[in-house]
Amino acid sequence: MTAAPVISALDETARRTRVAITAAGGLLRLEMRRSVMVWMLPLVAALFWFITYRPNMAYPPLWNVRAMAMQTTALAVFAPTVVGASAWLGWRERRHGMADLVIGTARPRWTRQLATWTATTCWAIVAYLGCVSVLYAVTAWQGAWGGPLWWPVAVGAASMPAFSALGFVAGVLRPSRFTGPLVAIGVFLALQISLQFIHGDDSYWQISPLVAGPWEIGPDPGVATFYRYLPDLPVAQVLFLAGLTAALLGVLGLPADAGGRWLRRCAAAITAAGLLAAGTAVALAGTGRLDAHGMIAIPLLHTAGNDRPVRYTPVCSHTPIPVCLHPAYTGYLPAVTDALEPVLTEVAGLPGAPTRISQAAARYEQGPDNRVSIGRAGPPTSGTPPIFHLLLPHQLTTDEFVAELRVDAAPSIVNSVVGGGRNASPAQQAVAEAILGTSTLTPASPAAAAAQRLAALPAATRHAWLMEHVAALRAGQLTLAQLP
Repeated sequence: MTAAPVISALDETARRTRVAITAAGGLLRLEMRRSVMVWMLPLVAALFWFITYRPNMAYPPLWNVRAMAMQTTALAVFAPTVVGASAWLGWRERRHGMADLVIGTARPRWTRQLATWTATTCWAIVAYLGCVSVLYAVTAWQGAWGGPLWWPVAVGAASMPAFSALGFVAGVLRPSRFTGPLVAIGVFLALQISLQFIHGDDSYWQISPLVAGPWEIGPDPGVATFYRYLPDLPVAQVLFLAGLTAALLGVLGLPADAGGRWLRRCAAAITAAGLLAAGTAVALAGTGRLDAHGMIAIPLLHTAGNDRPVRYTPVCSHTPIPVCLHPAYTGYLPAVTDALEPVLTEVAGLPGAPTRISQAAARYEQGPDNRVSIGRAGPPTSGTPPIFHLLLPHQLTTDEFVAELRVDAAPSIVNSVVGGGRNASPAQQAVAEAILGTSTLTPASPAAAAAQRLAALPAATRHAWLMEHVAALRAGQLTLAQLP
């Protein structure tokens, strides 16, 4: 064979490839213009604003809280709309009586169906990314510390092709005007009901794209703050969604009228590969474990480098004892300072008093009955001079936040100075009561009377007495009679 025929054959192959690409592009543009999903965009935007954007704006500007909540609520918005629109397009040919007319066209039926599905998916992804962009832009403008979390966005984006494929296949296989509404409602209910089957950190149902982390914790600001957001579960979810999409689209190419034998074999291979990928992802989700930092770790997908703490420069108050928080909690610093400043003023400079209040990371542990226990990672006080490690409450409203600080954190700081705790002596209880300004002791008891006497003293006099006697008080060597 000479070189000329070879070059001619290559040129002809390239020409046919260009023609095929141009034809596919033209078909896709046509489907993009006539897709019913275009008319769903205003509805999607309104639902996203009402169900996702408004509730998220009530949360503090923390990337972890808003991104994880967005993944759950946004998919609840997009699932029924995308599925319903795709199901309506799936039986378009049958609805308009065009099934017999398009059999003789040059393109296989599967190719036409994929073009329609692709157009719907593109519009769904554009709408999803547009809505998420607005939410993320506002969060960044409000001064959220760190960078955006992209894995929740990736899971949502991977859900759009799966939702579209599910609705489209339902419309093709069961062509009816009722298919769209019924499938949309069914998918929405199935996603919501599936969350009720999540029990513990090793549940296979965590593969649901609505799950952004341990389902029992809820919007916890401590997750993915001191440590990185683990991509283990999102990777499994994206694999599941990709496999589900491939399997559903492959089913469309299996009927005899979908195309030639070679095309049907490809569809069968795609279906099998999709089912294998989806099954593997579900199995991986079942091996998940709640790690000490509040995220789901999957052993086969886990990277040890994600277990290292995130470096940060704390923000500190100007109180007598500085209160230093993670920069993500900068907005909480005034509330924490106001709640603790009276106590910090009382104990500042006392022997054994902490020289700094430093925010501590939380430690998470899966408990029985589908519960998660959250505690301080490490001892409450460490170092010389001592530093008190403060575990902030997990409430997201300022009033609840301040109330729990006064009930829990303030007594812990005082007990670290005067001693006692659960086994406190009457003298230690009375001094702690006077410093905290509370009235938790039995009325008219000797300890309550001593606390009232000590609290009535001038602040300077009380502080001078504590400077002299706090060491003996902490050792349990003082009695109520020895209190001023």
